[in-house]
Amino acid sequence: MSVAVSNRFQGGKAFGMLKARQERRLAEINREFLCDQKYSDEEDLPEKLAAFKEKYMEFDLNNEGEIDLMSLKRMMEKLGVPKTHLEMKKMISEVTGGVSDTISYRDFVNMMLGKRSAVLKLVMMFEGKANENSPKPVGPPPERDIASLP
Repeated sequence: MSVAVSNRFQGGKAFGMLKARQERRLAEINREFLCDQKYSDEEDLPEKLAAFKEKYMEFDLNNEGEIDLMSLKRMMEKLGVPKTHLEMKKMISEVTGGVSDTISYRDFVNMMLGKRSAVLKLVMMFEGKANENSPKPVGPPPERDIASLP
């Protein structure tokens, strides 16, 4: 196993360094979008980009800087809208324009800020609205007995 591959699966310091490097890379891309005249009229752009970066890092499971099919599958399941592999491949193709099997951060931001309504964008926006309206429960889940199960 090469050093690069073995570091990818380690926790602790190696994982922290990997995450920090990824965060710097995504922050640099965010700065490019902030300087881009095309998005100068976008409301709350810095806040949106910060939220996009956080969400992207949450779902970049392999910390490679790209969301692959399995990461997208986990994202859809976590958002409560599981999709088939074929549907997810179509979503990735729609976001990337068919040129890649993974979604880069730049593709992700372009999709979220773009005028087209990609399926993934709609799901992400829906998830954001749902989180605003319903506070997440805090603490351990309530105890349940066999009779309360469906």
